[in-house]
Amino acid sequence: MDDDTPDLALEELKTRQLGGWGVAQIAVGTGLAVYAMWVGILQPGFRKVPLKLQVPYIPASKAQVDNVMTLLKCRKGGLVDLGSGDGRIVLEAHKRGFTPAVGYELNPWLVRLANFHAWRAAQKVSYRQEDLWKVDLTECKNVTVFLAPSVLSLLEQKLQDELPDDGLVVAGRFPFPNWTPCGTEGNGVDKAWAYSIQAQRKHEKEGKARVK
Repeated sequence: MDDDTPDLALEELKTRQLGGWGVAQIAVGTGLAVYAMWVGILQPGFRKVPLKLQVPYIPASKAQVDNVMTLLKCRKGGLVDLGSGDGRIVLEAHKRGFTPAVGYELNPWLVRLANFHAWRAAQKVSYRQEDLWKVDLTECKNVTVFLAPSVLSLLEQKLQDELPDDGLVVAGRFPFPNWTPCGTEGNGVDKAWAYSIQAQRKHEKEGKARVK
């Protein structure tokens, strides 16, 4: 994560009333002692993930979810949420007609929490414990992300290489640092940004032409 990510995350926590259940979810998401045991003993491979790619878990607020969904209005087909956390984006997307709705999350405790939320809501969605860098996105037209700036800067190329021309990416909490959004919704920590893959490819092509 970026050096300023913990400060930004802390600032968001200060501005939100999480309540007992919210605090419990963060405890599950971050894992506390159990998660530390999992990282240190049961899953030593996870320790190879660079620090800047380890994203702190903060549940998306209702306003953040609503803003993301607003930017996806009139879109159809399936949806993939990269770094899906407790699964609330995937659940809401499914409720709004996105099928299939799939979340990819590396933290097993968050995958379990997401599946619990899906079971409680009686919604047929899918959560997969997979490394987002290894996910094949070639057939994904709708992608959502709530990730740290350092991860977004690296993710830009993967999305641009793999997504179809009519693909749309919506980022919550942080924008992609090198992309130009085609739309925004909300303000402050609740703001969301939409990006057209076709437009990003056009911008990159024009940039290379200017360099020549």
